[in-house]
Amino acid sequence: MNKLIIRRLLILLPILLVAIIWGVDTISETPLVLEVPIVTKFDVFETQWLYLCLHIFSFVPVFLLSFDKRVHYHTSWKNLFPAIILVGIPFILWDMIFTEWKVWGFNEAYHQAFTIFGLPIEELLFFLTIPFSSIFIYQCLQYYFPRDILKSADKLISVGLGGLLILVGLFCWDKIYTSTTFLLTGGFMMVHYLYFQNTYRTKFYLSYLITWLPFLMIDGVLTGGYSDQPVVIYHSEEFLNLRITSVPFEDSIYGLLLLMLNISLFAHFEGENKVRD
Repeated sequence: MNKLIIRRLLILLPILLVAIIWGVDTISETPLVLEVPIVTKFDVFETQWLYLCLHIFSFVPVFLLSFDKRVHYHTSWKNLFPAIILVGIPFILWDMIFTEWKVWGFNEAYHQAFTIFGLPIEELLFFLTIPFSSIFIYQCLQYYFPRDILKSADKLISVGLGGLLILVGLFCWDKIYTSTTFLLTGGFMMVHYLYFQNTYRTKFYLSYLITWLPFLMIDGVLTGGYSDQPVVIYHSEEFLNLRITSVPFEDSIYGLLLLMLNISLFAHFEGENKVRD
């Protein structure tokens, strides 16, 4: 099939997702899931400051390391923060809709009472602190390990994994968290491969694999692996119910989309995006 046709079909994915959301009946009244696999419990986590403390833990060390003379992460901020803000806007809208529909929700025992548009202030901060810290790992990898060891696997990862995510998303059409996350992520990976040269794409994939380990730790706390109840609560019928410790598998794909969009827009502002011929 002609690449131009494929590109146009993939660009229709957001329209497909709007159709999914528009066509969704009311979410079932089944309660959000409070019972999740426990790794171990820490009494210190039983506080309304838990979610905010996770942000401090994620952000402050990276902020302090940003002034390192070798990586000099702070010099990237002029292009980094506009990318983070622009990507954060649609993700916050997505978050608001799914919270309203009770696809997921937030446990008041672990966050501050102050909310904006129905979301805890800590949830809004998530779209700042997590990309900020994760892109720091990407920048460190660029400096200390410049060799692109996944370059030869670009097509396999971008088209192979991207296509698989699309298929799973279509197969799980009735699970709105799974379908929207998998279709958007798979579609974006394939569009990125078809439109842009691999100037940084597989370097990002490697950094995501590295980021995935601290991500599991942070998200493990959010999803209840280390406390009496989860901070973020999910509707049992709207995701696959496959968990890594307490973390829904969809969260890993959601994180991949969030970070890949941030890296792509950041690279655009840095002048690194090169369109394929």
